[in-house]
Amino acid sequence: MTLHQDDKKGQTSPLLLDQQLCFALYSANLALNKLYRKLLTRLDITYPQYLVMLVLWERDDVTVSDIGERLFLDSATLTPLLKRLEAAGLLNRQRSRKDERQVVVTLTEQGRSLRSEAQEIPDAVFCATSCDGETLQSLKKELESLRNKLNGQA
Repeated sequence: MTLHQDDKKGQTSPLLLDQQLCFALYSANLALNKLYRKLLTRLDITYPQYLVMLVLWERDDVTVSDIGERLFLDSATLTPLLKRLEAAGLLNRQRSRKDERQVVVTLTEQGRSLRSEAQEIPDAVFCATSCDGETLQSLKKELESLRNKLNGQA
């Protein structure tokens, strides 16, 4: 299915920018990242770093590959993020004792304490959307379904 709108000649064109699903997702993502950039400034972390911290606040002491799976990131993208977070004193990386091929990531005390400073971020994002909880939950489920379908095509 493609989204169409009549062009200036009255014909339907699949190549109009405003008809592109990808552009709607892209521009919404830009707006959301701008909001997160503003909210995360006081924590001194970027949005991708925030995502890593969310994974670790949920479950500490995980492998790099586990984090990558959760965030849909490959190790080449994830490793620089982890190095910067480690340099900031928020986490430690070390070889697994069980399997030296794996790197285990653990939060430092500073990384754990950052969690309390981040508590208000989800509410701030919720308020910025001006949507009710049911609408946002539905949108989230639809986007997850779309992501899963697209990942199945890759």
